[in-house]
Amino acid sequence: MSRYEKMFAKLAARGEGAFVPFIMLSDPTPVVALDVVRAAVAGGADALELGVPFSDPVADGPTIQASHVRALANGATVDAALAQIRILRAEFPEIPIGMLIYGNVAFTRGIDAFYQDFAQAGADSILLPDVPVRESVAFVPAAERAGIDPVFIAPAQAAEKTLRGVAEVARGYIYAISRDGVTGTERESETTGLAQVVSRIAKYGGVPPLLGFGISTPKHVADAIAAGAAGAITGSALTKVINQHVDEDGRVKPGLSNAVQEFVASMKAATLPATA
Repeated sequence: MSRYEKMFAKLAARGEGAFVPFIMLSDPTPVVALDVVRAAVAGGADALELGVPFSDPVADGPTIQASHVRALANGATVDAALAQIRILRAEFPEIPIGMLIYGNVAFTRGIDAFYQDFAQAGADSILLPDVPVRESVAFVPAAERAGIDPVFIAPAQAAEKTLRGVAEVARGYIYAISRDGVTGTERESETTGLAQVVSRIAKYGGVPPLLGFGISTPKHVADAIAAGAAGAITGSALTKVINQHVDEDGRVKPGLSNAVQEFVASMKAATLPATA
């Protein structure tokens, strides 16, 4: 079984959903980013989604865009991201590590080398947010050769053909979204749309869906699970917590790790079954 399969089986046995925080590697520095990840794991994160800084993050809103820019300004590179993954895999051998990376990084590095490098570092899955499933033909075989789970987005208003394609090729999990747009906008998650996406994906036997985009409160997490998702991913809301503890020059203010751990713990608590 893969790490994702083991995680979902364990959580299902306990009646829990998954909570997955998104964290930008190298933001504001590799050392700080590693401490943030450690705090998230201490707070109860079931899996990790880690970003690799990129200069044109078209799927991200202003909050996460700022983390890309800040990391790049401090010298972030793909090789530095790989080094951080190696450290995290050694520290957390069981936790699933998913990557969110823009397609240009794969093309620049060479698609096969790209997947192999991240697999060897310890990543379990890769989501390329600017590569839709209809353009996956060059990526899925390379991911499979490297032993990486290719993750794809199931858009809010997706056609049946798109959902069928996502269910057929996605591994690890499906990144389901309940609304269109970019991450971190003021619009909240709409779980009615998610319930429809989940039920439509289920017809094709896809891997478990996790809800992303617009998840910023414990109620959003609970609503996502109630709508049929296997869990939820939070990016912008956690990045805002980090931003509050990092100044414009990338210097860290006191309390960052505690704030991250407390935020993740509150979100994870919303995945637990109700007690009588």
